[in-house]
Amino acid sequence: MMSGKTLVVLALLVAGLGGFFYYDTYWLEPAREKKDSVKGRLWEVEPKDVESLTVKRKGETVRIRRTDTGWELLEPVKTRADRGTVDGIVTTLVTARVDREVAATPGKLDEFGLAPPETEVTLEVKGRAPLALLVGAKSPTGAWLFAKESDKPAVVALSEVVARDLAKPVTELRDRTVLAFDRKGVAQVDLQLPGEALTLESAEAGKWRLTKPRVLPADPDVVADFLEKLDGAKAKEFVEDAPRSLTPYGLDRPTTVTLWIGKDKERASRSLLFGREDKGKKGVYVMRSGEPGVMLVGEELWAAVPKTMGVLRDKVILAYQYDKVSRVELAGPRGPLTLERDGIGWKITAPESLKADTGAVNGVLWRIRDLRASGFLAEDAAAIPRFLPKPEITVKLWEEGIKEPRVLLLAASRETRGGQPAALAAVEGRGPVVLVDGKVLDDLARGADDLRDKTLLPAFEMSDVKRARVVSGGAPLVVDRKGESDWQVVEPKRGGTKERRVADLLVSLKALRWKSIVSPKGDDAARFGLDKPELEVTLLKADGGEIAGLLVGKSEGPQTYVKLKTSPTVYAVDSTLIRDLQKAPGEIPG
Repeated sequence: MMSGKTLVVLALLVAGLGGFFYYDTYWLEPAREKKDSVKGRLWEVEPKDVESLTVKRKGETVRIRRTDTGWELLEPVKTRADRGTVDGIVTTLVTARVDREVAATPGKLDEFGLAPPETEVTLEVKGRAPLALLVGAKSPTGAWLFAKESDKPAVVALSEVVARDLAKPVTELRDRTVLAFDRKGVAQVDLQLPGEALTLESAEAGKWRLTKPRVLPADPDVVADFLEKLDGAKAKEFVEDAPRSLTPYGLDRPTTVTLWIGKDKERASRSLLFGREDKGKKGVYVMRSGEPGVMLVGEELWAAVPKTMGVLRDKVILAYQYDKVSRVELAGPRGPLTLERDGIGWKITAPESLKADTGAVNGVLWRIRDLRASGFLAEDAAAIPRFLPKPEITVKLWEEGIKEPRVLLLAASRETRGGQPAALAAVEGRGPVVLVDGKVLDDLARGADDLRDKTLLPAFEMSDVKRARVVSGGAPLVVDRKGESDWQVVEPKRGGTKERRVADLLVSLKALRWKSIVSPKGDDAARFGLDKPELEVTLLKADGGEIAGLLVGKSEGPQTYVKLKTSPTVYAVDSTLIRDLQKAPGEIPG
């Protein structure tokens, strides 16, 4: 048994080892890693500590200093510098490693291209004296260059990457961002156009409103597209840094875009002036407010600038929440129609009770949702009776929690847009009266036959089908399910199957839709070839119960006549939908 003194000694040893491990891990190891990282470097400094960079090269001096947001070019032109490019140059310089010492005390520096040097570099570094480097000629192989620190005699060999970075032209050092701003922080946009001033204000996330010259909802897609293109715009060319006249560039009478970013005391503005278009260069001349330089930017930015109130205003005709719509009434050339939501689907309740085709109903609702104005004819609701005295189509939408419906009125127009017919549209009791795509009159002219569910077979799950029987020309083919996707022929004789062809058969049956009802009571079956069907398909459950049965009659051009075994009604279906069924007897066995 250990004594108390032994335990104390052991505890002290453990504590000491733990302390040493902590010291080694959190102090010694990082120090060793830092020492290894700077081993062989020309200078033992870090890129983040460099505060300015001066590069003197033949006929030019480039001076750059660090700012709170990146880098600023001071010479040969005062402007923003490209942060990524300058960061790269600084990193190349401070991490440059000496390959070897070429001459400890060189006799003639001109032998190394250092008298005079090709380039002189000065770095101002936080907390220490400036660092200066003379860069000379490249080695005969071109892989290295000769250099020396200005306060040391030795000539050393550095990677030619240093020379490459220092030779970058000023155009590569300049920030090509046309207007730097935080898109999320934009609260207001002012557009000063020839003869018109427009103001946009951010209403809420993703939504905007016009406040000048009048208060109107703004088109969020137009605003978002413009801000996105402005945010991403890069200068194609730095045309002139201090032009004597702005007239040649159309900037003496510019279109001005001003962005207001932030709120209250932090509110600040950024402005960009647009001049004339240059068709030959596929761009437009611009300049930043407060800066003398003229740039050329791509024509796509100018195209995105909203130049009229009509372009900027919201063009949505009828805004609603799809998942809240509970009832729809359509009145048009095919008579009145009422639809009501039925769970996740829809049902027709008038003129007769029918299951609706959810996809077709959604198509109508989405067509209304996506309807956009192509022109504005009158702003006041009082003008609606003058433009739409007898609407051709009326759509009423009821939303949950809202007592009164939203009512959309539509009629044909004599006007065209883009050479295509237009239609008149308005929301009852509200302005404006607008022009819309004329196709909407056909798209919304729907009756019960257009929107009813035309699924031919009753709904079933493919996994519930345990046996399928196909009779063609009096010859039966019966397949039984033996697994999740395995099938076996059991009649006329046992054998394997091409499982994929069985799956194709079931998918084709589920997808069958009828085009028209040709005989509601099934009269004159021989007329449709259903007295002696060309094909009979029966699907059965595990207990032998019938899931569905289909009889296929004759084809006439693009349509084929069919009926269910349990109903007398004869339907016409698209002949192309029957082809997989007709091929099944020959393709399933395998």
